[in-house]
Amino acid sequence: MPVPWFLLSLALGRSPIVLSLERLVGPQDATHCSPGLSCHLWDSDILCLPGDIVPASGPVLAPTHLQTELVLRCRKETYCDLCVRVAVHLAVHGHWEEPEDEEKFGGAADPGVEEPRNASLQAQVVLSFQAYPTTRCVLLEVQVPAALVQFGQSVGSVVYDCFEAALGSEVRIWSYTQPRYEKELNLTQQLPDCRGLEVRNSIPSCWALPWLNVSADGDNVHLILNVSEEQHFGLSLYWNQVQGPPKPRWHKNLTGPQIITLNHTDLVPCLCIQVWPLEPDSVRTNICPFREDPRAHQNLWRAARLRLLTLQSWLLDAPCSLPAEAALCWQAPGGDPCQPLVPPLSWENVTVDKVLEFPLLKGHPNLCVQVNSWEQLQLQECLWADSLGPLKDDVLLLETRGPQDNRSLCALEPSGCTSLPSKASTRAARLGEYLLQDLQSGQCLQLWDDDLGALWACSMDKYIHKRWALLWLACLLFAAALSLILLLKKDHAKAAARGRAALLLYSADDSGFERLVGALASALCQLPLRVAVDLWSRREMSAQGPVAWFHAQRRQTLQEGGVVVLLFSPGAVALCSEWLQDGVSAPGAHGPHDAFRASLSCVLPDFLQGQAPGRYVGACFDRLLHPDSVPALFRTVPVFSLPSQLPDFLGALQQPRTPRPRRLQERAEQVSRALQPALDSYFHPPGTPAPGRGVGPGAGDGT
Repeated sequence: MPVPWFLLSLALGRSPIVLSLERLVGPQDATHCSPGLSCHLWDSDILCLPGDIVPASGPVLAPTHLQTELVLRCRKETYCDLCVRVAVHLAVHGHWEEPEDEEKFGGAADPGVEEPRNASLQAQVVLSFQAYPTTRCVLLEVQVPAALVQFGQSVGSVVYDCFEAALGSEVRIWSYTQPRYEKELNLTQQLPDCRGLEVRNSIPSCWALPWLNVSADGDNVHLILNVSEEQHFGLSLYWNQVQGPPKPRWHKNLTGPQIITLNHTDLVPCLCIQVWPLEPDSVRTNICPFREDPRAHQNLWRAARLRLLTLQSWLLDAPCSLPAEAALCWQAPGGDPCQPLVPPLSWENVTVDKVLEFPLLKGHPNLCVQVNSWEQLQLQECLWADSLGPLKDDVLLLETRGPQDNRSLCALEPSGCTSLPSKASTRAARLGEYLLQDLQSGQCLQLWDDDLGALWACSMDKYIHKRWALLWLACLLFAAALSLILLLKKDHAKAAARGRAALLLYSADDSGFERLVGALASALCQLPLRVAVDLWSRREMSAQGPVAWFHAQRRQTLQEGGVVVLLFSPGAVALCSEWLQDGVSAPGAHGPHDAFRASLSCVLPDFLQGQAPGRYVGACFDRLLHPDSVPALFRTVPVFSLPSQLPDFLGALQQPRTPRPRRLQERAEQVSRALQPALDSYFHPPGTPAPGRGVGPGAGDGT
């Protein structure tokens, strides 16, 4: 069976199916037609001269449709040529003209005129065939009996066998009558090569055909040619062009099986491969395997470039033809998207390597060209920036002209086109009055103009300079104020960098308790705290006296934003109770270095006047004193039991810059480890029973 064109087009894809063709025996051309028609082929070809269209005086036969099929014309079993069979479908067009005397006088027509209406129709149908380098025209005579002549109806077809053509070539076929009553029919077809047909053993030029396969390996593409080792063949890579000749990219003569590697960046949709045996009159096999490859389409747009030719003309350079449209847009500095100038301008269809023009009066660096394909932005370039410099901070004014000389103006901004004048809060609206003045005084550059409107570019430099001057003045004032604030906070910042100050007050009940206090003070110094305790300042305290030393330390600590820590013990509770009852204590009751006793004269007023919270913190040791034993007046500030409440205690000491909970827990564990040996030594001295220290069974029992 013959192979219809649409089946061949389905078969000849990336991996074509092999199809068999009908065989015609003998070298003679022939013709046959539909039942009821008679047809005859002229013995020789004719000149291909269509001539002009002439009017028909009655019904005529006219070609209405062309259909092609592929067959093999074989002189021997294994010696065939590819041949194109053409079928021309015919129909009756036109009508009989009424005799003038019958129309004029209303009488009967001459009986001699009836004979043409019952006669058969004849036509000379020309088939013109062109396939490089061959051009042929044949003449087919067709006769239709009167019984089949029905106006506007198809009468059948006439088939011509056949036009020989080369594999892989492009053929063009025309059909018309002689004389020509209507426009000729035409058909263009691309013939398959040896890969798509079962002809390798029938057509001599296909006997030594190299078989080509394409495979992918990561980022590379392999061209695999399975041929014998002694086979010589040529391989060419080229860009297939819709308009114009192909563009060669690479050519080489090779021998034997080959694997050629291409990088994926070299792939474009129109990259085609041509392979042929190095023999006389060999068939060249063409394959374009990357037409639908997504990577090839991405590479095509990466390789595409816009090129400015003159002020108004430019073109798109690309390896392959592509569907695209372009429009002008306005690119403002600052990275905002380029705003298409549609309307007032319109999108224009783009053809690769064809010069295009925009109706511009002047160029501007902010004017750019956007190229879209399938409604997606693929390419954007500011063509005029190369010659006119970088982007400018100009405002584009769009003038719209209506009927009766009505005009309106708006300023193009990222948020849209702002009407002028306007009370909006945009930059163009705030400067609208000045922009209109610049436009009227001719200080704006006109870029485009027609009956519907115009485009103007207005400079903003002079307004920007004024704003920059005000901004610099504001910056100087801000810097001066900031310097003053930094100077005022300098001392506080230095103190914060050294850590918060903490004054530790305690009652020296005995030497063991003093060692315990010294261990706590040393552990706190490992943190960002500056600890003051009388144990480390005995010489100064002896020189100044306990009361003067405490007053000086308390004033300095509180001025720096520090905290006073009251470390309660049974002795300290007794002293506080004594002060609260009598207001004074016997001077000889304690040693000369007891700062706690000396400090009560200043500590109690702060508590009585409600000034202690935030500046004082209380603490006691777990097994030595319970917090509830502390007098109620001193419990108006937090009192922590150590070491069980160390995290809360450290958090209170380091306010207002309290560390994160995890960091605070780590510091509490650090202080606890440093304090534990002193606690063990105090409550369980080696070789002695645990001291009562005023707590536990029988503590303080003097009876």
